Amino acid sequence: MSSGALPKPQMHGLLAKRLQVHIVGAFIMALGVAASYKFGVAEPRKNYDSMKDFEEMRKAGIFQSVK
Repeated sequence: MSSGALPKPQMHGLLAKRLQVHIVGAFIMALGVAASYKFGVAEPRKNYDSMKDFEEMRKAGIFQSVK
């Protein structure tokens, strides 16, 4: 075994380095969430046909006052 001294830990600039890594990761995650919402929620709602949905519910007998 060697009895050499352990290297000193990096203290100068450590916060800046960690913040840079976390900011990049947060930005990538935010883009992923935004894209998931756009293609998973917003786009399907654009093509929603309320009259078609109403007719399907009417035929199923959900509404009692509409024949």
